[in-house]
Amino acid sequence: MITLWGRANSINVQKVLWTLDELGLAFEHVNAGGHAGGLDDPAFRAMNPHGRVPVLRDGEAALWESNAIVRYLCARYAPDRLSPTEPAERAQCDAWMDWTATLLQPAVMGLFWGFYRTPAAQRNAARNAALARECARAVEALDRQLSARPFVASAALSMADIPAGTLMFRYFGMEIERPAAPAVDGWRVRLEARPAYRRNVMRPFDELYGRLAF
Repeated sequence: MITLWGRANSINVQKVLWTLDELGLAFEHVNAGGHAGGLDDPAFRAMNPHGRVPVLRDGEAALWESNAIVRYLCARYAPDRLSPTEPAERAQCDAWMDWTATLLQPAVMGLFWGFYRTPAAQRNAARNAALARECARAVEALDRQLSARPFVASAALSMADIPAGTLMFRYFGMEIERPAAPAVDGWRVRLEARPAYRRNVMRPFDELYGRLAF
């Protein structure tokens, strides 16, 4: 039995929910974090000493960090489909997942917190403008990559699409100015055609607007 802990409106939990659904895996979802709490319970801390979600247990294995969980699920349950086994192809997926974690996600989620989740009177306009520029540069880089292929790392969906694709729903759901990104737009249409993406990522998040608390 696979069990996933985390709140469904967390961007990092959504990556894992999408992956599990995309793979057609049966699992139990335990609401944790935010209002649900539970992150300081000894049993939870035994699985993740950092006390954060998502956490996934698959048999005896307890895993944390969303991208590590996505990699594990794809490698275990979808080798040569979502997780390439050829080393150079696998490295391409890893590179784009690492890029998303180190450049795209900090920019998009920084803006999401600084603009979308912060009450208007408390926003730092200069900081948000800088974050918007960082987002634009990252999206332009992603657009260049996608101009040559239908998905991030190859001609088919892979684990490389999952972190970036989850973030893009939040980014394009904010009322902000964005650069033209026709290749990203086409890729988003392809993602939105996937039922697992629609069910797990395309969730309304308006309840978070102007609210800093979980």
